[in-house]
Amino acid sequence: MKNFFLSPILIFCGLFIACNTTTPENYFDITVLNCNMMRGFANDELQRELDNPTVKTIDGSKDQFAPVKRREIIESKIKYLEENMKKIKLLKETEDTKDILRASLALNEYVLPVYKSEYQQLAKLYDNGAAKEEIQSLSQAIHDKYYSKFGELFSKLVAAGKPYAEKNNIKVNWDISTTPQ
Repeated sequence: MKNFFLSPILIFCGLFIACNTTTPENYFDITVLNCNMMRGFANDELQRELDNPTVKTIDGSKDQFAPVKRREIIESKIKYLEENMKKIKLLKETEDTKDILRASLALNEYVLPVYKSEYQQLAKLYDNGAAKEEIQSLSQAIHDKYYSKFGELFSKLVAAGKPYAEKNNIKVNWDISTTPQ
């Protein structure tokens, strides 16, 4: 009788463990690829996004539009980063994955507080119609304070990601710009 109950439990545990095995592609997607969302951090690209927000339909209308509030832009980035950080922290560190895990976590931990503080302040300036000079001043302060270190951390992640991708036969087009030029 014990074997009857034990057998389904063992089968379930075996399936559960097998389904929770994270592939090298999953590690790469979560730790490296998802950091592309940070593109533009502390530089002109994010500034352009805030200067020229996309539009959304006004509730109950099909043909009336309003600009997306800058607060919404920043909040969506925060939400994405927080969700991705949770995924990173759930990944098991192995000898193979430790460099990309640690580099990705360091980058996320560096960027997230800036979005939660300075970028939310900047969004508030935009949404409240502050003077262009005040907006530019805070934007420049963010760039001056964070851009250099962000670049270092992002470069470390790419440096860890390239050999990981190569070792695991993950096809990646590195250094391709997605800007219109």
